[in-house]
Amino acid sequence: MSLFEISGKTVLVTGGAHGLGRMIAAGLVQAGADVLISSRKADASAAAVADLQGYGRCEGLVCDLGAAQGARALADQVRARRPRLHVLINNAGRSWGAPLESFPDSAWESVMTLNVQVPFALVRELRPLLREAATPEDPARVINVGSAAGMLVERLNAYSYAASKAALHHLSRVLAAELAGEHIAVNAIAPGYFPTRMTQHLEGDARKSAELVARIPFGRLGRPQDIAGLCVFLVSQASAYMTGAVIALDGGLTGCR
Repeated sequence: MSLFEISGKTVLVTGGAHGLGRMIAAGLVQAGADVLISSRKADASAAAVADLQGYGRCEGLVCDLGAAQGARALADQVRARRPRLHVLINNAGRSWGAPLESFPDSAWESVMTLNVQVPFALVRELRPLLREAATPEDPARVINVGSAAGMLVERLNAYSYAASKAALHHLSRVLAAELAGEHIAVNAIAPGYFPTRMTQHLEGDARKSAELVARIPFGRLGRPQDIAGLCVFLVSQASAYMTGAVIALDGGLTGCR
């Protein structure tokens, strides 16, 4: 088997209709995986699936993960469709930006729930399906999508977001230790700046956009193939000996400072 062969593996990507989740799902579908994507909006899920099915196997699930019970509802949908799950990619997330003096209390519970509690709940609920797919030679995988903002200080006024991503990175290590004996590998990706809703406000501001790119050692934003390629690696046999890692994917923003 090729080191990077992932054909036939069943993968769940939460928040897979937009942004980084869509980039990840597209890369995995094109590489031959059987991909389930979740979205809280039926129309967004349907549109993404219609596009991705042109490249391979993709199915959409509709579920609001804004509360912990949403994780149980999503797990029920997955169990009804697949007997095993090779990979869980916890990508769905939320941010909130506001000045310190007006940053609301409500921005903590909603962000921490979706960014930390729900990934934990999905691992708990889908653990039996992951065990069904796991072998000593090729473990099942959990990939948590964190953020460079959880590794270094970025002046984003996104206090709960940064804290939640740092928490998710550490939670990934804790779960990796817990699940290693069951042949389930848990790793996290810490993306930097990609063209998503988080950078949308820069598109019309040439000066701010240029300043951001100038801070990145590679001199550009991330591209879809950058995060898709890393996910293909983490899903494939090539990463079978990796667990408990937090991988920066930020053009050198973290590692070169």
